[in-house]
Formats: sequence, structure tokens, C-alpha cells
Amino acid sequence: MNLNMSHSLNENLPIHTGPGTRGGDLLRRYWQPIALVDDLPARDPVPLRILGEDLVLFRDDRGRLGLLGQRCAHRCADLSYGRVENGGLRCVYHGWLFDIEGHCLEQPGEPGKGQHRDRVLQKAYPCLERAGAVWTYMGPGEPPLFPDYPALTAPDAYRFSARWLSNCNWLQANEGNVDPVHTSFLHALEVPAADADPLRKAQAQEVFGSDVAPRLLVQETRFGLRVIAERRQQPEGHRFVRVTNFVMPNACAIGGAESPFGRGGASMFWHVPIDDTSHWRFEFVFHSKTALPRDRLREAYRREADVRGVPWRNASNRFGQRRDMLDRSFVGMGQTFPVHDLFVTESQGEIHDRDNEHLVTSDVAIARSRRQLMQAMQDLAEGREPRGVVREPAVNRFHDLLVLTETLAADAKVEQFLAEMEGADIYALRPLAANPS
Repeated sequence: MNLNMSHSLNENLPIHTGPGTRGGDLLRRYWQPIALVDDLPARDPVPLRILGEDLVLFRDDRGRLGLLGQRCAHRCADLSYGRVENGGLRCVYHGWLFDIEGHCLEQPGEPGKGQHRDRVLQKAYPCLERAGAVWTYMGPGEPPLFPDYPALTAPDAYRFSARWLSNCNWLQANEGNVDPVHTSFLHALEVPAADADPLRKAQAQEVFGSDVAPRLLVQETRFGLRVIAERRQQPEGHRFVRVTNFVMPNACAIGGAESPFGRGGASMFWHVPIDDTSHWRFEFVFHSKTALPRDRLREAYRREADVRGVPWRNASNRFGQRRDMLDRSFVGMGQTFPVHDLFVTESQGEIHDRDNEHLVTSDVAIARSRRQLMQAMQDLAEGREPRGVVREPAVNRFHDLLVLTETLAADAKVEQFLAEMEGADIYALRPLAANPS
């Protein structure tokens, strides 16, 4: 199989995501996270740049979420300085008032508060809250159903949410999530045997260091790809099987901070473009059977990023690399996986030039995900909805979005095991015990 596709590959991928671009059209057909709920003050509008558009997010005085174009439709003043009152957001320049749907409710400087105000419509996008985040649909027509991924639709007590600012194009970051081999190198850590912290032990190399050249199997799914990495355990002959997923078009479902607590959890990441050279990485860590140590996760996150999600370790300080730590951390950047990821994807350049790549057999999932993205853009061009957009409630249940790290006998059939897991409903919720120690 020829993994190095056509020349000028970037021209065929959704690199550019602003209004009117093919990539922007694709990403706008899905619900996208744009802010954490905790980042939105009760009465203060928040300016945002998403998919190359300048917007303002706010709650009206009834608690409803609104997302409007940042420039007032009257004289283009900045609405993020506006006043939340009287059922909407009021521009402080001339007092025009807009509701969450963009309707102009008042033009107080005009006779009758604006006898023709109904002709004015401010850009507006629908919003909802899920998984501790604000989500929006920026595409045409009726929004699709919000996808019933367990990591997003279970009660908040089962989950931890965070975000990271990344100064590179969204796609190169998302492609790192479907690269099972890099975990054996970039994230390799030495964790002392006496260290009882399960979060750190999850990052040890029991799985990833057992076999640095895993056998890979990639399966097409209705939401994207299932990526299966098999690693041999020596000398016993068992296999470590890790299942991760590419979720169309800019997300993944993998094993993360929930992994130490066993089957029934997943971490989902969304890489949401700010513009073509920066994006937000939203994380939703979920477990259906065990209360996550939310306080410890929050503390660990705050050690690495400020309240806005801007990392302390960045290119200006070489991501805090310490070469005297290379015997304990392969990359010498501490134990936080997102920091490792931010470093390596930003080091590829603001927009990674894929014409300089030399893909090999272990990059099969990256090549397949690119083909799915190109097919999705072609589907849109020909009037079809892309993969992963859900319109029917009957299919809005994702028991087949498997995230697993399992030890199987040498003669076990992986496909049979995965079929059993699909039927087992591994994400069924059970009442939560106290937070793990």
C-alpha cells in the first residue's frame, strides 16, 4: 500500500478552516467545543476566535447561552464590551440590543426604538452545554444531533474537563492521536517501583515499552477509525492490546488519565481551530465505574497551564526540557503527556509541510484518517453528509466506540474479543464510590 499519497498533500486536506474554505465547511458540519463552562463569567461577555471567525460568547439575563459575531451590525463596534441586559447583549456604542439568535430587539437612538430593526440580523450560532464545555454548531441548516459519546453525555460527576492552547495547525495535533508507536518513545518514563500513584504508574512502560514495534490493525467505523495495536509481552507470550479511535473530523477517543481505573473509561480530545496556525485541545476524561480524582487532576493541570489553558512550558522556554532528566524521561520534559504532545506537534511548524514526510507502515492510521477527511470533503461537495454526522436518534448511541487496554492470551482472537466488548456495553454507568486516593 502506498502511504505517501499525492504531491502537495496539504492542498487536499482540511488545513485551512476559515469561512469559505473546504476544511472550514467540513468542521462546521459538526458540534465543536469552544470554551469551558468555568471560563464563562455569569454576566461578562467573552471574546473568542474560532475557525477564523471573531465571536463573542455570553449568557443573557435568563441564563441562556449566546454566540454572536463580535462586530456590531450597526457600526462594527466590539460587542465583547457590551452590556448583558433586557434579554440580550447591548452594544455600548449606540445601545443596539441583540438576543441570542441575533435578532435586533432595540435601536434606542431611533424613533420607536427602531421601526425597521427586524431587518437587522447579527451573526449568531446555537450553543449548548455538555461535559463541562460550551459547544456550538457553525454550519448551515438544522444542527445535527449532539453525538451521544459516553464521555460527553454522562453526568458531570463521572468526568474531568480541561483545555490547552497549541500554536500549530489543528490537523497535525489530531494526527498524533492515531499514532500508536510514538507512545513507546515520546512518552517513555521511568516510574520508581515505590511510587504508588496510579496516575503515574499508568504512564510507566509496562505496556508501551514491552514491544516498541506493535502490530497495527485499522478498521473503518461509522464515526471514523478504530486503531488496534498489539504488543507482545516477553517472555510470557501474552499480548497487550490497546484500542484507540479517530473520531471524525477533529477528535479522538483514547486511553488517558482514566486508564488506571480499569475498563469502562475513555479520554476524548477535540482539536478546535482558532485559526490556521493555532487551536484549542479540549480534553474530556471519563470513567463510568469509578469517581475520578478530580482534585488531583485539576492540581496536575494547573501545574502545567494557567487558568486560560496556556501552558507554562512552551517554545519560548524549550518546553522546560532538562537534559539531565533524560534517564527518567525520554524527552526530558516531565511526566505530563499533553506537554510532550504540544512540543512535538508545534515543532513540526505552524502548518506541517506533509510533502517532506516519509510515511512508513506504522503510519497506516494517519494515512487512513487523511483519506477519510478527503472523502468527507468530497461528500460535501457532492451534496452528501460526511461520516459521523448523526441525524437519527436510533443510531445516536456509540457502544462501538471502544477504548481498551487489555492483556490477552497468545492464542486469543482479537476480532472476537472486540465483538464481545461491543455487546457488553462497557460504558454503562454505575453509582460512583468515593474518589480514588
